[in-house]
Amino acid sequence: MKILYTNFHPFNGGGHTTYVTNLARSFQGEHQVTVATPATSRLHEQVQRIPGVRVWNTSFRTRITPMLGEVLALRALLRQERFDLVHVNGSSDHRQAMLARLGLRRPPRIVWTKHNTMPVGSLGNRLRAWAGTDGAIGVCDYVCRQLMDSSYGAGLAQTIRLGVDTDWFCPQSDSARARARRELLGELSDDVLVLGSVGGTDREKGWLTLVQALARVPIDQRRRFRVLVAGDPPRGTLPQEVEALGMSAYTVFPGLVDDPRRILAASDVGFVLSFQEAGSYAACESLSMGLPTLVSDAGGLPELVRNGVDGWVVPAGDVETLRRWLMAQLAAPANPAMAGAARERALALFSLPELSRQTMAFYQRVCARA
Repeated sequence: MKILYTNFHPFNGGGHTTYVTNLARSFQGEHQVTVATPATSRLHEQVQRIPGVRVWNTSFRTRITPMLGEVLALRALLRQERFDLVHVNGSSDHRQAMLARLGLRRPPRIVWTKHNTMPVGSLGNRLRAWAGTDGAIGVCDYVCRQLMDSSYGAGLAQTIRLGVDTDWFCPQSDSARARARRELLGELSDDVLVLGSVGGTDREKGWLTLVQALARVPIDQRRRFRVLVAGDPPRGTLPQEVEALGMSAYTVFPGLVDDPRRILAASDVGFVLSFQEAGSYAACESLSMGLPTLVSDAGGLPELVRNGVDGWVVPAGDVETLRRWLMAQLAAPANPAMAGAARERALALFSLPELSRQTMAFYQRVCARA
């Protein structure tokens, strides 16, 4: 199969970059894979390292004049390469793929993955569902229900969860965990519980809710916690809000990290407490590392964790519930069996072989149906 992946992000790209890279790496060799992405993107840099995967430098802008030129260039590429399928990941690249294939004698099929929980009832979505989508993927059941309840429901729609490299994100040795903990947090007593997240520092990621809850824990018991949040340095007033809570000594921001395993290795519990979330690489990676994981009930997060088995589910933004959870951890820390259950959960739901198997099966359904 000849597959073209598109990515509109000009820089980091977050989960989109990980998603496309994983699929390109899974299918290279057996299938002909091309990735269309801006030369400035992290995805462009990453896929260049994958043998046999071609990279096409383009942008997916929304202003009419540059967009028309980009659509014509994409149309020429589609005509020349005769792709079987274009897999799009955002609205701007979806729009351009739809326009570029109009009128082609052998148009490729278009599959769209919806990575967020934003509404899909707009006119633009209805047009893309009608004229530019042969199959839609939701990264969780919550998102797939949105698709099925919209214009996309008239076609093929399926849940295919994110995949992580479970060989790479695996439980660490005691010595590796102790080293990561010491390097990131200094010398800590053994009774300190480290709560770690690689989900980013934006306000909507919900980590401040955890900090606010910890600020309500009696000060003589607060010393037994540290909150470790990786990502860009917190923006706006967030650092001042942490300081005003008196929580600067308990909250550590290591910045962007090349290897998120180091953050998770230093942690006893992973957390993703977003106010809005579809699939979460941060939660999947935490579970894959064998960490019991605390998540909010936003979007698709509660689908990842079995409450009380491999983690906990709490209401998004609920400071008091988190305070009670923290106090419960002081009284009775997580059962060691939860670590094994977390790892088993990741192997069953989030492995790369499972992602690639389900995705290729969906591609074949789309092409056969069309």
